[in-house]
Amino acid sequence: MENAKYLEWISHSLEDPDLTAELEAVKDNEEELNDRFYRELEFGTGGLRGVIGAGTNRMNIYTVRKATQGLADYVNRNYQNGSVAISYDSRIKSDVFAREVARVCAGNGVKAYLYSQLMPTPALSFAVRDLGCSMGVMITASHNPAKYNGYKAYGADGCQITNETADAVLANILAVDEFDDVKLADFDAALADGRIAYIGADTIERYYENVLAQSIHGEIVRTSGFKVVYTPLNGTGNKPVREILKRIGIQDVTVVKEQENPDGNFPTCPFPNPEIKQALELGMKYCEETGSDLLLATDPDCDRVGIAVKWHGDYKLLTGNEVGALLLDYIASQRIAMGTMPPKPLAVKTIVTTDLCQKLADKYGVKLVNVLTGFKFIGEQIGRMEAKGEAENYIFGFEESYGYLAGTYVRDKDAVVASMLICEMAAFYSKQGKNLVDVLNELYATYGYYLCTQQSFAFEGEAGMENMAAIMKSLREHPAKEIAGHKVLAFGDYLASVRTDCTTGEKTPIDLPKSDVLMYEIDGDLKAVIRPSGTEPKIKIYYFVIAKDEAAARAEEKILQESFTKLLKI
Repeated sequence: MENAKYLEWISHSLEDPDLTAELEAVKDNEEELNDRFYRELEFGTGGLRGVIGAGTNRMNIYTVRKATQGLADYVNRNYQNGSVAISYDSRIKSDVFAREVARVCAGNGVKAYLYSQLMPTPALSFAVRDLGCSMGVMITASHNPAKYNGYKAYGADGCQITNETADAVLANILAVDEFDDVKLADFDAALADGRIAYIGADTIERYYENVLAQSIHGEIVRTSGFKVVYTPLNGTGNKPVREILKRIGIQDVTVVKEQENPDGNFPTCPFPNPEIKQALELGMKYCEETGSDLLLATDPDCDRVGIAVKWHGDYKLLTGNEVGALLLDYIASQRIAMGTMPPKPLAVKTIVTTDLCQKLADKYGVKLVNVLTGFKFIGEQIGRMEAKGEAENYIFGFEESYGYLAGTYVRDKDAVVASMLICEMAAFYSKQGKNLVDVLNELYATYGYYLCTQQSFAFEGEAGMENMAAIMKSLREHPAKEIAGHKVLAFGDYLASVRTDCTTGEKTPIDLPKSDVLMYEIDGDLKAVIRPSGTEPKIKIYYFVIAKDEAAARAEEKILQESFTKLLKI
């Protein structure tokens, strides 16, 4: 059976020769053609993300142009003299896609501000606000493997776009033919006449100044003698992170040479994700060779950072939950000590992030707000505070997936400021004869051992997407009453916005936007959250265990994993 969309694509003289070669190579492979053309890449609040290649279900210049035409139409309908800020990471074709975004914007009378070099996601969020843009676009697939790329869309507030905006842009996109309806300017001509402009060094400098303004004990770093190994994992962090570490006075920074320069193939870290041990192994070898105190690893678009800490002659990886709890404790305690704590301090975390933060917030008199997964919801809270003239009360926000933000200068997670604060925090405790593991163990001794882990199940292709939807539907319609030998105390359905007390049957509203998320509160200080990933074909399960020590927590977590795997029938 002939694929109509394939025939349409192959009938055009495609500008990218890579696409023509791909289509020719798969012309007799029905399964491959179906995967490439059975749908269009889904545009949502996370923008686009997909495998690079030919087809409507792939990232290429045509899907990027089509999305941008829809975005430009939205800007022109909602803004006078609209403009869009654009940045890109080190991934394959990121620079090409960024230029295409600029060309489509310029072709539609929307001014395009483009970084002249690859820059991190937080620098894009900053540029949107700094330049007063209507929207922003970041070309990145974050921490995905090399075959992926993506397109993140931002609103005028510097946050990733809301559901309402995404729906409006999507409606525009669906009305566009990728070959016939896209208005496209010549890049050089648009650059010459001002429809496209490069973002200047002054914007980058203002970004650095705002990062440095979040320092609490900057003077300690200069005299600490602290030794750091840093890896940008072949991404965008190399220049900005090193610049900030230099400015705060860290003299001894060793960069992992194999992962220093931009390379979208990620040759030494196939999964450039600081959550994954393998991505940090080369950096840990450097630590052992240099005797460094700390390893920092930022992902390709430099919005997330992972660390390893020297501990009894070895190097211990800390999770995003652990680093986030340490940073909240450090920021709150030291701002109180320095007399810089705002009158009504507020911190924000996602619902899949450690509940240890609630204990810390209570200790320091900080209001803790829980939001849905996705840093845009943390940025949204900052925006609400700003609208009320209370932005100074925000002290910290983070999510378990290694994303952190202090300050309100951007509305997305920022591995540049996080790297600075982690180094500062480590140097501060080093002066007291402690390292970050010591401090973390003190927290566990006080509040109990909080274990937070994640399990993922992949679902590839069209059949996989249908299977994911069927699993979530079954779990929702037939809620479990017992898990791992423990009674389910409450069941939260975030799509229905209802939490049900499984003992009394009482239903209470969940005051958050509707989302395909299920939460199980389980007897014995246990909790689990299930949700489909917003960026990958996966179902993710988050496990939360509180126990007297790590061994007891690990044993309980193992039983939870086995029980939920059976529950999902996988």
